[in-house]
Amino acid sequence: MNKKLISIFLMLLIIISSITAFADAAVGDVIISLGDDLTEGEKETILTEFDPPENPQLITTTNAEEHEYLGGVIPAGKIGNKAISSVMITYTEKGSGLKVDTSDKINYITDQNYINALITAGVEDADIKITAPRNATGTAALTGIMKAYEVSTGEVIDEDIKKVANEELVRTAEIGEIIGNDKAEELINRIKQEIADKNPKTTDEVRDIIINIVNNYNINLTDEQIDQLIALFDKMKSLDIDWKQVSNQIQNIAGKASDYLSSEEGQGFLQGLKSFLNALIDLIASFFK
Repeated sequence: MNKKLISIFLMLLIIISSITAFADAAVGDVIISLGDDLTEGEKETILTEFDPPENPQLITTTNAEEHEYLGGVIPAGKIGNKAISSVMITYTEKGSGLKVDTSDKINYITDQNYINALITAGVEDADIKITAPRNATGTAALTGIMKAYEVSTGEVIDEDIKKVANEELVRTAEIGEIIGNDKAEELINRIKQEIADKNPKTTDEVRDIIINIVNNYNINLTDEQIDQLIALFDKMKSLDIDWKQVSNQIQNIAGKASDYLSSEEGQGFLQGLKSFLNALIDLIASFFK
């Protein structure tokens, strides 16, 4: 599928957790976080793959930092004992949005998770590349994204914000194992939209929102999973989140998808998809003749 379309639809499914505004990074600034357990040869290979401009800011992320940032939320087995996944962030013009390009070596953390980590850190406009020299969960790159923010701004991300962002990541992944990642992301995004619209004040109001949406999606979650979602979003509503901005971001992303599908390129994609589906229907029909 066209990479541009993939990027747009991934952004349709992102988890929105906007907390602060990223102010200190200038357009065109590049920061790269390399896994600390890479060999020198692997580092050179990754830098070649990233193909950054001259003199990017380079930092490293250690396995100890992975456990510090993500421990207690992401299973220790997923974090492992080696930091090898790496990330390059290029800050782009205001309003350009977030774009992610993850290599097929990353097999646990999804594109949406990386985007969510950036939004939680306050980054709204950036191009992100994530890779590893061999199969990896991608937790070092996720940690690297958070660390890159702190290094670039000189500000430490609030521990409660880190915990909520990481817990959201895990809950989404767990539900994704039951209903699929895309539908899980859509579910979480819908809950956020409702919270933004209704501004619940109590835990019971949060509970009602979540149960109604889960029922509307006809999803079978356990009582424990429902309670975990309620606890997660109850924590979120107590943080200093600009929920109006959250709602605007969701609508903005939807608008970008609509604009693309109305464009000549988007119409070409839809026509190709229509032709493929027609051919598939003809093929299936031929089996019964």
